[in-house]
Amino acid sequence: MPVIFPPGFVLEDLRRAHRRGAFASGQALVDGWLHTQALQSQTKRLTVTRVLSVADGDLAGYYTLAMGQVDFGDLPTPLVSKLPRRALPVAVLAWLGVDAAYQEQGLGARLLAQALADCHAAGETFPFVAVVLDAADPASKAFYAHWDFREIPGRPMKLYLSTASLDALMSA
Repeated sequence: MPVIFPPGFVLEDLRRAHRRGAFASGQALVDGWLHTQALQSQTKRLTVTRVLSVADGDLAGYYTLAMGQVDFGDLPTPLVSKLPRRALPVAVLAWLGVDAAYQEQGLGARLLAQALADCHAAGETFPFVAVVLDAADPASKAFYAHWDFREIPGRPMKLYLSTASLDALMSA
């Protein structure tokens, strides 16, 4: 089920016409990805970036999703105990950012909810064992922890959300 965004905001796939260069979340890596790499990566079918645009053409936020693999040994035992000992498929929340002008309005949570809904829907066709991401900083890590993301053992800024937790979030 799609997430409802406030009036005046439209979630759409990234296009060349979007004004990416004006986006400024306050995190250089998050901004740089959108400015210079997101469209190229999407064109090559490596990622999908969805942007939250505003009527005046600004981009209020975005997220980027991809598919990936993690080594069996990188995930916690309870998650992989009954799985084959090999590289395991995961959904990757590669990037998520909200422009500084639109922060503190709950848009980050809505973007994350929509990104997770997209992952859940994709998981019906392309199964995976978890959604993984790299938290940019402690504040980001706390934000994701609120959504039940957990640390990957030995990698405190790499987080995962099990498919069981994802299913629970989607049914709530």
